[in-house]
Amino acid sequence: MENTYQNPIIPGFNPDPSIIRSGSDFFLITSSFEYYPGIPIYHSKDLICWNLIGHALTRRSQLDIRTPEPGEGFGHQRSDDRVWPRGFYVKTNNIWDEESWSDPVFFDQVGFDQDLFWDNNDTVYLSSTYRKLQRTPCDPPLKDFAIHVCTVDLATGNSTSQPKLIRESSSGVAEGSHILKRGKYYYLFTAEGGTESGHCEWVSRSEKGPFGPWELAPNNPLWRNGSEDEVQNIGHADFVEDTNGRWWAVFLGVRPVKSGNQWRTSVFGRESFLVPMTWEGEWPVVNGGQKATLRGTGPSLYLLEHAVAWRDDFTQSKLVLGWYRKNTPTKVDFSLTENPGNLRLYGGPYTLSVPTCPTLFLRKQTRPVTTWQTRISFLPESPNTEAGTVVWWNYFTYSSVGIRMSPADSSKRILRFRPATGDEVTMELKSQTSDVKLVVACSQDQYTFGFFELSNVANEEEAPVQWIGGVGAEAMTANPPVGQPFTGMMLGLYAFGELERCLVPADFKYAEFC
Repeated sequence: MENTYQNPIIPGFNPDPSIIRSGSDFFLITSSFEYYPGIPIYHSKDLICWNLIGHALTRRSQLDIRTPEPGEGFGHQRSDDRVWPRGFYVKTNNIWDEESWSDPVFFDQVGFDQDLFWDNNDTVYLSSTYRKLQRTPCDPPLKDFAIHVCTVDLATGNSTSQPKLIRESSSGVAEGSHILKRGKYYYLFTAEGGTESGHCEWVSRSEKGPFGPWELAPNNPLWRNGSEDEVQNIGHADFVEDTNGRWWAVFLGVRPVKSGNQWRTSVFGRESFLVPMTWEGEWPVVNGGQKATLRGTGPSLYLLEHAVAWRDDFTQSKLVLGWYRKNTPTKVDFSLTENPGNLRLYGGPYTLSVPTCPTLFLRKQTRPVTTWQTRISFLPESPNTEAGTVVWWNYFTYSSVGIRMSPADSSKRILRFRPATGDEVTMELKSQTSDVKLVVACSQDQYTFGFFELSNVANEEEAPVQWIGGVGAEAMTANPPVGQPFTGMMLGLYAFGELERCLVPADFKYAEFC
Protein backbone atom coordinates (compact mmCIF):
# COMPACT_ATOMS: atom_id res chain seq x y z
CA MET A 1 0.00 0.00 0.00
CA GLU A 2 1.33 3.43 -1.00
CA ASN A 3 1.20 5.95 1.85
CA THR A 4 2.03 9.64 2.05
CA TYR A 5 5.10 10.79 3.98
CA GLN A 6 6.91 14.08 4.58
CA ASN A 7 10.33 15.11 3.25
CA PRO A 8 12.93 15.88 4.43
CA ILE A 9 13.07 12.91 6.79
CA ILE A 10 15.82 14.63 8.83
CA PRO A 11 15.19 18.39 8.67
CA GLY A 12 17.81 21.02 9.30
CA PHE A 13 21.49 20.96 8.37
CA ASN A 14 22.05 17.25 7.62
CA PRO A 15 23.85 16.77 4.28
CA ASP A 16 25.50 13.79 2.56
CA PRO A 17 23.50 10.97 4.19
CA SER A 18 24.94 7.45 4.27
CA ILE A 19 22.70 4.61 5.41
CA ILE A 20 22.94 0.96 6.49
CA ARG A 21 20.58 -1.61 7.96
CA SER A 22 21.39 -4.10 10.73
CA GLY A 23 18.48 -6.49 11.25
CA SER A 24 15.43 -4.29 11.61
CA ASP A 25 17.46 -1.21 12.60
CA PHE A 26 18.44 1.54 10.17
CA PHE A 27 21.40 3.77 10.94
CA LEU A 28 22.15 6.97 9.03
CA ILE A 29 25.04 9.40 9.33
CA THR A 30 25.49 12.85 7.80
CA SER A 31 28.38 15.24 7.28
CA SER A 32 29.18 17.80 9.96
CA PHE A 33 31.86 19.96 8.27
CA GLU A 34 33.47 22.41 10.74
CA TYR A 35 31.25 21.46 13.68
CA TYR A 36 32.12 19.34 16.71
CA PRO A 37 31.26 16.65 17.73
CA GLY A 38 31.48 15.21 14.23
CA ILE A 39 29.37 12.78 12.20
CA PRO A 40 25.92 12.63 13.82
CA ILE A 41 24.41 9.14 13.94
CA TYR A 42 20.64 8.69 13.58
CA HIS A 43 18.56 5.57 14.21
CA SER A 44 15.18 4.51 12.85
CA LYS A 45 12.98 1.44 12.75
CA ASP A 46 10.81 2.63 9.87
CA LEU A 47 12.83 5.13 7.77
CA ILE A 48 10.52 7.97 8.83
CA CYS A 49 11.08 8.62 12.54
CA TRP A 50 14.78 9.28 13.13
CA ASN A 51 16.46 9.92 16.48
CA LEU A 52 19.96 11.25 17.11
CA ILE A 53 21.80 8.58 19.16
CA GLY A 54 25.35 9.93 19.17
CA HIS A 55 28.35 10.99 17.13
CA ALA A 56 31.31 9.06 15.76
CA LEU A 57 33.88 11.78 16.49
CA THR A 58 33.74 13.08 20.05
CA ARG A 59 37.40 13.47 21.08
CA ARG A 60 40.18 15.79 20.06
CA SER A 61 42.29 12.74 19.17
CA GLN A 62 39.66 11.90 16.54
CA LEU A 63 38.81 15.33 15.19
CA ASP A 64 41.04 18.35 15.60
CA ILE A 65 39.49 21.20 13.60
CA ARG A 66 41.39 24.46 14.01
CA THR A 67 40.54 27.41 11.71
CA PRO A 68 38.63 26.16 8.66
CA GLU A 69 36.80 28.28 6.16
CA PRO A 70 32.98 27.95 6.16
CA GLY A 71 31.90 24.65 4.65
CA GLU A 72 35.19 22.94 5.44
CA GLY A 73 36.27 20.42 8.06
CA PHE A 74 39.64 18.79 8.46
CA GLY A 75 40.29 19.44 4.76
CA HIS A 76 41.18 22.86 3.39
CA GLN A 77 40.49 24.90 0.31
CA ARG A 78 40.90 28.51 -0.69
CA SER A 79 39.19 29.33 -3.95
CA ASP A 80 40.34 26.37 -6.06
CA ASP A 81 43.75 25.77 -4.48
CA ARG A 82 43.27 22.67 -2.38
CA VAL A 83 45.07 20.68 0.23
CA TRP A 84 43.34 17.39 -0.42
CA PRO A 85 42.28 15.82 2.88
CA ARG A 86 43.80 12.53 3.94
CA GLY A 87 40.73 10.60 5.02
CA PHE A 88 40.38 8.08 7.80
CA TYR A 89 37.95 5.65 9.33
CA VAL A 90 36.86 4.95 12.89
CA LYS A 91 35.12 1.81 14.13
CA THR A 92 33.06 0.56 17.06
CA ASN A 93 31.53 -2.62 18.42
CA ASN A 94 28.68 -0.67 20.00
CA ILE A 95 27.07 2.00 17.83
CA TRP A 96 24.86 3.06 20.76
CA ASP A 97 27.87 4.21 22.79
CA GLU A 98 29.40 7.27 21.16
CA GLU A 99 32.46 7.06 23.40
CA SER A 100 33.31 3.60 22.05
CA TRP A 101 34.48 4.76 18.61
CA SER A 102 38.17 4.17 17.93
CA ASP A 103 40.82 6.72 17.14
CA PRO A 104 41.29 7.30 13.40
CA VAL A 105 43.15 4.99 11.04
CA PHE A 106 44.33 7.25 8.21
CA PHE A 107 44.42 6.24 4.55
CA ASP A 108 47.20 6.83 2.06
CA GLN A 109 44.68 7.85 -0.55
CA VAL A 110 43.70 11.53 -0.53
CA GLY A 111 40.36 13.00 -1.49
CA PHE A 112 36.93 13.79 -0.11
CA ASP A 113 33.65 11.84 -0.05
CA GLN A 114 35.58 8.66 0.68
CA ASP A 115 33.68 5.36 0.68
CA LEU A 116 34.60 1.80 1.64
CA PHE A 117 33.28 -1.27 -0.18
CA TRP A 118 33.80 -4.86 1.00
CA ASP A 119 33.77 -7.41 -1.83
CA ASN A 120 32.72 -11.03 -1.38
CA ASN A 121 36.36 -12.15 -1.14
CA ASP A 122 36.94 -9.71 1.77
CA THR A 123 38.93 -7.34 -0.43
CA VAL A 124 38.27 -3.75 0.66
CA TYR A 125 38.09 -0.96 -1.90
CA LEU A 126 38.41 2.74 -1.10
CA SER A 127 36.86 5.19 -3.52
CA SER A 128 37.35 8.94 -3.22
CA THR A 129 37.13 12.19 -5.16
CA TYR A 130 40.10 14.28 -6.15
CA ARG A 131 41.26 16.17 -9.22
CA LYS A 132 42.41 14.30 -12.30
CA LEU A 133 46.17 14.38 -12.70
CA GLN A 134 45.78 14.87 -16.45
CA ARG A 135 43.59 17.96 -16.70
CA THR A 136 40.92 18.43 -19.36
CA PRO A 137 42.16 21.02 -21.90
CA CYS A 138 39.44 23.68 -22.01
CA ASP A 139 38.81 27.33 -21.22
CA PRO A 140 37.48 28.06 -18.67
CA PRO A 141 39.06 25.06 -16.98
CA LEU A 142 36.89 22.34 -15.45
CA LYS A 143 37.32 21.39 -11.82
CA ASP A 144 38.08 17.86 -13.06
CA PHE A 145 36.90 16.24 -9.83
CA ALA A 146 36.79 12.51 -10.53
CA ILE A 147 36.28 9.19 -8.74
CA HIS A 148 39.37 7.12 -8.06
CA VAL A 149 39.53 3.68 -6.42
CA CYS A 150 42.22 1.51 -4.86
CA THR A 151 42.38 -1.48 -2.57
CA VAL A 152 43.28 -0.84 1.05
CA ASP A 153 44.56 -2.72 4.10
CA LEU A 154 42.17 -1.71 6.87
CA ALA A 155 44.57 -2.62 9.67
CA THR A 156 47.02 0.07 8.58
CA GLY A 157 45.03 2.22 6.15
CA ASN A 158 47.78 1.59 3.58
CA SER A 159 46.88 1.40 -0.11
CA THR A 160 47.60 -2.00 -1.64
CA SER A 161 47.11 -1.03 -5.28
CA GLN A 162 47.64 2.02 -7.43
CA PRO A 163 44.55 4.24 -7.62
CA LYS A 164 42.54 4.05 -10.82
CA LEU A 165 40.27 6.74 -12.22
CA ILE A 166 36.88 5.05 -12.71
CA ARG A 167 34.47 7.94 -13.30
CA GLU A 168 34.77 11.49 -14.56
CA SER A 169 31.96 13.79 -15.64
CA SER A 170 31.52 16.14 -18.57
CA SER A 171 30.28 18.63 -15.95
CA GLY A 172 33.74 18.57 -14.38
CA VAL A 173 32.47 17.18 -11.07
CA ALA A 174 31.93 13.54 -10.10
CA GLU A 175 31.83 13.02 -6.33
CA GLY A 176 29.94 11.29 -3.52
CA SER A 177 30.76 7.78 -4.71
CA HIS A 178 29.03 4.70 -3.30
CA ILE A 179 29.72 1.18 -4.58
CA LEU A 180 27.33 -1.69 -3.91
CA LYS A 181 26.89 -5.18 -5.33
CA ARG A 182 23.59 -6.77 -6.30
CA GLY A 183 23.50 -10.08 -8.09
CA LYS A 184 26.24 -10.26 -10.71
CA TYR A 185 26.68 -6.51 -10.98
CA TYR A 186 28.70 -3.91 -9.12
CA TYR A 187 27.03 -0.50 -9.12
CA LEU A 188 28.80 2.84 -8.86
CA PHE A 189 26.63 5.78 -7.81
CA THR A 190 28.04 9.29 -8.24
CA ALA A 191 26.82 12.82 -7.57
CA GLU A 192 27.57 14.99 -10.58
CA GLY A 193 27.15 18.52 -11.84
CA GLY A 194 28.29 20.30 -8.69
CA THR A 195 26.31 20.87 -5.51
CA GLU A 196 24.09 23.67 -6.84
CA SER A 197 21.28 23.62 -9.42
CA GLY A 198 23.05 21.11 -11.67
CA HIS A 199 23.38 18.54 -8.91
CA CYS A 200 22.09 15.08 -9.91
CA GLU A 201 22.82 11.38 -9.45
CA TRP A 202 24.35 9.01 -12.01
CA VAL A 203 24.86 5.25 -11.95
CA SER A 204 27.20 2.86 -13.74
CA ARG A 205 27.58 -0.92 -13.46
CA SER A 206 30.29 -3.49 -13.96
CA GLU A 207 30.40 -7.28 -14.08
CA LYS A 208 34.14 -7.34 -13.35
CA GLY A 209 34.55 -5.37 -10.12
CA PRO A 210 35.24 -1.91 -8.70
CA PHE A 211 38.10 -1.30 -11.14
CA GLY A 212 35.64 -1.65 -14.03
CA PRO A 213 35.12 -1.47 -16.92
CA TRP A 214 31.94 0.47 -16.13
CA GLU A 215 28.82 0.76 -18.25
CA LEU A 216 26.67 3.90 -17.91
CA ALA A 217 22.96 3.44 -17.30
CA PRO A 218 20.66 4.35 -20.20
CA ASN A 219 18.46 6.52 -17.96
CA ASN A 220 21.10 8.80 -16.46
CA PRO A 221 20.73 10.96 -14.52
CA LEU A 222 18.51 8.95 -12.19
CA TRP A 223 16.54 12.14 -11.56
CA ARG A 224 17.11 15.84 -11.89
CA ASN A 225 15.11 18.36 -9.97
CA GLY A 226 15.37 21.76 -11.59
CA SER A 227 15.76 25.32 -10.41
CA GLU A 228 11.98 25.84 -10.30
CA ASP A 229 11.15 22.81 -8.15
CA GLU A 230 10.26 22.85 -4.47
CA VAL A 231 13.22 20.53 -3.74
CA GLN A 232 16.48 21.45 -5.49
CA ASN A 233 20.20 20.63 -5.73
CA ILE A 234 19.58 16.92 -5.17
CA GLY A 235 22.43 14.40 -5.07
CA HIS A 236 24.87 12.43 -2.90
CA ALA A 237 22.55 9.43 -2.76
CA ASP A 238 22.99 6.22 -0.80
CA PHE A 239 20.82 3.10 -0.88
CA VAL A 240 19.48 0.46 1.46
CA GLU A 241 17.31 -2.67 1.27
CA ASP A 242 14.71 -3.20 4.00
CA THR A 243 13.67 -6.51 5.58
CA ASN A 244 10.89 -6.91 2.99
CA GLY A 245 13.25 -6.67 0.04
CA ARG A 246 12.25 -3.12 -0.85
CA TRP A 247 14.94 -0.61 -1.77
CA TRP A 248 15.21 3.02 -0.72
CA ALA A 249 17.37 5.99 -1.59
CA VAL A 250 18.47 8.74 0.80
CA PHE A 251 20.08 11.89 -0.52
CA LEU A 252 20.67 15.55 0.18
CA GLY A 253 18.47 18.33 -1.12
CA VAL A 254 17.50 21.88 -0.31
CA ARG A 255 14.05 23.44 0.01
CA PRO A 256 14.42 27.12 -0.91
CA VAL A 257 11.68 29.69 -0.33
CA LYS A 258 10.08 31.45 -3.28
CA SER A 259 9.87 35.21 -2.85
CA GLY A 260 8.04 36.78 -5.77
CA ASN A 261 9.66 35.38 -8.89
CA GLN A 262 12.91 34.52 -7.14
CA TRP A 263 14.05 31.57 -5.08
CA ARG A 264 15.76 32.48 -1.82
CA THR A 265 18.47 30.32 -0.26
CA SER A 266 17.14 27.85 2.29
CA VAL A 267 18.12 28.69 5.86
CA PHE A 268 18.30 24.94 6.55
CA GLY A 269 21.11 24.29 4.11
CA ARG A 270 21.21 20.74 2.78
CA GLU A 271 18.86 18.23 4.42
CA SER A 272 18.29 14.46 4.19
CA PHE A 273 15.47 13.15 1.96
CA LEU A 274 14.03 9.71 1.19
CA VAL A 275 12.41 8.14 -1.89
CA PRO A 276 11.64 4.53 -2.91
CA MET A 277 13.74 2.69 -5.47
CA THR A 278 13.00 -0.29 -7.73
CA TRP A 279 15.05 -2.38 -10.15
CA GLU A 280 14.18 -2.72 -13.83
CA GLY A 281 16.41 -4.65 -16.23
CA GLU A 282 19.12 -4.79 -13.55
CA TRP A 283 19.18 -1.00 -13.39
CA PRO A 284 17.94 1.11 -10.46
CA VAL A 285 14.87 3.33 -10.95
CA VAL A 286 14.61 5.98 -8.25
CA ASN A 287 11.20 7.32 -7.22
CA GLY A 288 9.59 5.88 -10.35
CA GLY A 289 11.77 8.24 -12.39
CA GLN A 290 9.90 11.22 -10.94
CA LYS A 291 11.25 14.30 -9.20
CA ALA A 292 11.52 14.33 -5.43
CA THR A 293 8.92 16.44 -3.62
CA LEU A 294 8.16 17.54 -0.06
CA ARG A 295 5.28 15.05 0.05
CA GLY A 296 6.06 11.61 -1.29
CA THR A 297 4.45 8.19 -1.41
CA GLY A 298 5.92 4.84 -0.57
CA PRO A 299 4.93 1.42 0.78
CA SER A 300 4.56 1.13 4.57
CA LEU A 301 5.41 4.79 5.18
CA TYR A 302 3.38 7.35 7.10
CA LEU A 303 3.02 11.07 7.67
CA LEU A 304 5.09 12.33 10.60
CA GLU A 305 4.95 15.93 11.74
CA HIS A 306 8.22 16.79 13.46
CA ALA A 307 7.93 18.15 16.97
CA VAL A 308 7.76 21.93 17.30
CA ALA A 309 8.85 22.25 20.91
CA TRP A 310 12.24 21.41 22.36
CA ARG A 311 13.78 22.54 25.66
CA ASP A 312 16.97 21.97 27.62
CA ASP A 313 16.86 22.91 31.32
CA PHE A 314 20.52 21.93 31.78
CA THR A 315 19.72 19.51 34.60
CA GLN A 316 21.96 16.69 33.37
CA SER A 317 25.64 16.25 34.21
CA LYS A 318 26.64 16.37 30.51
CA LEU A 319 25.29 18.18 27.51
CA VAL A 320 22.33 16.52 25.84
CA LEU A 321 22.78 15.39 22.25
CA GLY A 322 22.41 17.98 19.55
CA TRP A 323 24.63 20.77 20.87
CA TYR A 324 27.54 21.66 18.59
CA ARG A 325 30.73 23.70 18.78
CA LYS A 326 32.30 25.56 15.90
CA ASN A 327 35.63 23.72 15.57
CA THR A 328 37.21 21.49 18.20
CA PRO A 329 37.46 23.27 21.58
CA THR A 330 40.97 23.56 22.95
CA LYS A 331 39.94 23.62 26.62
CA VAL A 332 36.90 23.19 28.86
CA ASP A 333 35.07 26.51 28.95
CA PHE A 334 31.70 25.46 30.38
CA SER A 335 30.15 23.68 33.35
CA LEU A 336 26.82 22.03 34.11
CA THR A 337 27.67 21.38 37.76
CA GLU A 338 29.11 24.61 39.19
CA ASN A 339 25.65 26.19 39.19
CA PRO A 340 23.24 23.22 38.92
CA GLY A 341 20.35 23.80 36.56
CA ASN A 342 22.39 26.20 34.45
CA LEU A 343 24.81 26.04 31.55
CA ARG A 344 27.72 28.13 32.81
CA LEU A 345 29.98 29.60 30.13
CA TYR A 346 33.40 31.07 30.72
CA GLY A 347 33.88 33.12 27.57
CA GLY A 348 37.23 32.69 25.88
CA PRO A 349 39.32 35.41 24.21
CA TYR A 350 37.83 34.98 20.73
CA THR A 351 34.78 36.82 19.40
CA LEU A 352 32.24 35.21 17.07
CA SER A 353 33.93 36.82 14.05
CA VAL A 354 37.15 34.80 14.08
CA PRO A 355 37.71 31.40 12.41
CA THR A 356 38.86 29.59 15.54
CA CYS A 357 36.67 28.04 18.28
CA PRO A 358 34.80 30.63 20.36
CA THR A 359 32.76 29.82 23.47
CA LEU A 360 29.68 29.11 21.41
CA PHE A 361 27.08 26.33 21.72
CA LEU A 362 24.75 25.80 18.76
CA ARG A 363 21.63 23.86 17.80
CA LYS A 364 20.28 23.27 14.30
CA GLN A 365 17.19 25.15 13.15
CA THR A 366 14.69 22.61 11.77
CA ARG A 367 11.47 24.62 11.28
CA PRO A 368 10.95 27.86 9.35
CA VAL A 369 8.55 29.36 11.90
CA THR A 370 9.68 28.95 15.49
CA THR A 371 10.76 30.96 18.52
CA TRP A 372 14.13 30.56 20.22
CA GLN A 373 14.39 31.65 23.87
CA THR A 374 16.92 31.59 26.67
CA ARG A 375 17.33 33.14 30.12
CA ILE A 376 20.73 34.56 31.00
CA SER A 377 22.47 35.88 34.11
CA PHE A 378 25.59 37.88 33.30
CA LEU A 379 27.19 40.66 35.34
CA PRO A 380 30.18 41.78 33.25
CA GLU A 381 33.18 43.34 34.94
CA SER A 382 34.93 44.36 31.73
CA PRO A 383 33.65 46.47 28.81
CA ASN A 384 35.32 44.01 26.45
CA THR A 385 33.13 41.02 27.32
CA GLU A 386 29.69 39.91 26.18
CA ALA A 387 27.26 36.99 26.55
CA GLY A 388 23.97 36.31 24.81
CA THR A 389 22.25 34.45 22.00
CA VAL A 390 22.97 34.25 18.27
CA VAL A 391 21.52 33.25 14.91
CA TRP A 392 24.50 31.64 13.22
CA TRP A 393 25.28 31.01 9.53
CA ASN A 394 29.07 31.24 9.80
CA TYR A 395 31.69 33.51 11.31
CA PHE A 396 31.19 36.03 8.50
CA THR A 397 27.40 36.11 8.81
CA TYR A 398 25.59 36.02 12.14
CA SER A 399 23.25 38.17 14.20
CA SER A 400 23.51 38.36 17.97
CA VAL A 401 22.06 40.08 21.00
CA GLY A 402 24.10 40.13 24.20
CA ILE A 403 24.72 41.80 27.54
CA ARG A 404 27.75 44.06 27.96
CA MET A 405 29.07 46.62 30.42
CA SER A 406 28.23 50.17 29.43
CA PRO A 407 31.35 51.79 27.93
CA ALA A 408 30.25 55.10 29.41
CA ASP A 409 29.39 53.92 32.93
CA SER A 410 30.88 50.76 34.42
CA SER A 411 28.02 50.53 36.93
CA LYS A 412 25.48 49.95 34.17
CA ARG A 413 24.75 47.20 31.67
CA ILE A 414 23.63 47.51 28.07
CA LEU A 415 22.10 45.15 25.55
CA ARG A 416 23.83 45.14 22.17
CA PHE A 417 22.08 43.90 19.01
CA ARG A 418 24.59 43.18 16.27
CA PRO A 419 22.79 42.34 12.98
CA ALA A 420 24.45 40.58 10.05
CA THR A 421 23.83 43.73 8.03
CA GLY A 422 23.05 47.26 9.13
CA ASP A 423 23.89 49.26 12.21
CA GLU A 424 24.30 47.99 15.75
CA VAL A 425 21.63 48.91 18.29
CA THR A 426 22.28 49.32 22.02
CA MET A 427 19.82 49.76 24.87
CA GLU A 428 20.54 50.40 28.52
CA LEU A 429 19.14 47.80 30.91
CA LYS A 430 17.13 49.14 33.83
CA SER A 431 18.43 46.60 36.34
CA GLN A 432 22.12 45.97 36.83
CA THR A 433 21.61 42.54 38.39
CA SER A 434 18.46 40.94 37.01
CA ASP A 435 18.29 37.97 34.65
CA VAL A 436 17.33 38.78 31.07
CA LYS A 437 15.22 36.68 28.74
CA LEU A 438 16.44 36.80 25.14
CA VAL A 439 14.04 35.92 22.32
CA VAL A 440 14.47 35.31 18.60
CA ALA A 441 11.27 35.04 16.54
CA CYS A 442 12.04 33.09 13.36
CA SER A 443 9.78 33.42 10.32
CA GLN A 444 10.09 32.57 6.63
CA ASP A 445 11.50 36.03 5.92
CA GLN A 446 13.07 37.43 9.08
CA TYR A 447 14.75 36.87 12.42
CA THR A 448 13.48 39.36 15.01
CA PHE A 449 15.34 39.87 18.29
CA GLY A 450 13.78 40.86 21.59
CA PHE A 451 14.25 40.75 25.36
CA PHE A 452 12.75 41.57 28.71
CA GLU A 453 14.21 41.98 32.16
CA LEU A 454 13.06 39.67 34.91
CA SER A 455 13.62 41.83 37.98
CA ASN A 456 9.94 42.67 38.53
CA VAL A 457 8.20 39.86 36.63
CA ALA A 458 6.09 37.36 38.55
CA ASN A 459 5.26 35.18 35.54
CA GLU A 460 8.01 34.97 32.99
CA GLU A 461 5.71 33.60 30.28
CA GLU A 462 3.38 36.60 30.47
CA ALA A 463 6.04 39.30 30.39
CA PRO A 464 5.90 41.49 27.24
CA VAL A 465 8.85 41.20 24.86
CA GLN A 466 10.61 44.41 23.92
CA TRP A 467 11.75 44.03 20.32
CA ILE A 468 15.12 45.53 19.53
CA GLY A 469 15.63 44.79 15.82
CA GLY A 470 15.62 42.23 13.04
CA VAL A 471 17.50 40.92 10.04
CA GLY A 472 16.15 39.38 6.84
CA ALA A 473 16.58 35.69 6.05
CA GLU A 474 18.13 36.64 2.72
CA ALA A 475 20.86 38.66 4.47
CA MET A 476 21.40 35.81 6.93
CA THR A 477 22.18 33.34 4.13
CA ALA A 478 24.77 35.38 2.26
CA ASN A 479 27.55 33.45 0.56
CA PRO A 480 30.81 33.76 2.52
CA PRO A 481 33.71 35.64 0.90
CA VAL A 482 35.81 32.47 1.29
CA GLY A 483 34.66 28.89 1.74
CA GLN A 484 31.26 27.54 0.78
CA PRO A 485 27.68 27.75 2.16
CA PHE A 486 27.47 23.99 2.76
CA THR A 487 25.91 24.13 6.22
CA GLY A 488 22.62 25.43 7.65
CA MET A 489 21.29 27.93 10.16
CA MET A 490 21.91 27.30 13.83
CA LEU A 491 20.88 29.18 16.96
CA GLY A 492 22.90 29.26 20.11
CA LEU A 493 24.41 30.65 23.27
CA TYR A 494 27.73 32.38 23.62
CA ALA A 495 30.13 34.30 25.85
CA PHE A 496 33.34 35.97 24.78
CA GLY A 497 35.97 38.52 25.58
CA GLU A 498 37.72 40.63 23.00
CA LEU A 499 41.26 39.23 23.30
CA GLU A 500 40.61 38.49 26.96
CA ARG A 501 38.88 35.78 28.94
CA CYS A 502 35.60 36.50 30.71
CA LEU A 503 36.52 36.35 34.39
CA VAL A 504 32.81 36.38 35.27
CA PRO A 505 30.73 33.44 34.00
CA ALA A 506 27.48 33.68 32.08
CA ASP A 507 24.72 31.36 33.34
CA PHE A 508 21.97 30.19 31.00
CA LYS A 509 18.90 28.82 32.80
CA TYR A 510 17.43 27.09 29.76
CA ALA A 511 17.28 27.17 25.98
CA GLU A 512 14.23 26.26 23.94
CA PHE A 513 12.47 26.22 20.61
CA CYS A 514 8.74 26.79 20.96
